Amino acid sequence: MAELNPKIKAALLKINFVERYEKLSARFSAAKTPPDDRLIYMDGEEVMAMIRAAGYSPQFNTKEKFYRIKEEHIGNDTFNIHIILRGGIAELVWVVKENGVLLLGAPWSTYSRRLVNYRIKNPVFGTYEDLEEILKIVFEMYEDFKRALM
Repeated sequence: MAELNPKIKAALLKINFVERYEKLSARFSAAKTPPDDRLIYMDGEEVMAMIRAAGYSPQFNTKEKFYRIKEEHIGNDTFNIHIILRGGIAELVWVVKENGVLLLGAPWSTYSRRLVNYRIKNPVFGTYEDLEEILKIVFEMYEDFKRALM
C-alpha cells in the first residue's frame, strides 16, 4: 500500500482525521440505517441545493455519477471534493494537487488505512437530513484540512 505524501499525512494528523472520521462513521452507520431504510433514490437537484447552501459550487459528473465541488486554487495548491452517493452510502474523496502534481485523490477509507492500518466504513444515510448533516461535517473537516495544509 502506498504511503501518504508527508505533507498530506501531517495535515490529516493535525486535524485528527481518524478520530473525526470514526465519529462520523459511527454516527451514520450501517447498523443504525439497515439497507431497507437507506435513501437509495435521490433528487439530484436537492443534493446540489444542499451543497450550494453549504457555500460550494457543485457540479455533477454524469459519466461517472458523482458530485464535485468547483476546484479551489490557493497559492500553488488545488483542492476539490468528490462525493459519491450510491445505495444510501456516502463515499468521500479529497483531491489535492500541488503545482499540478496529484498529492491526494483517493477515498477517505484509504487515508485511515494508511494512517492506522484499518479501514473506517463510509457513512450511511436514510434521509436527506442525514445526508445534509454528513455533508456539513465533511465540509467542516475539509476546511480544517485546507488550513492545516497551508
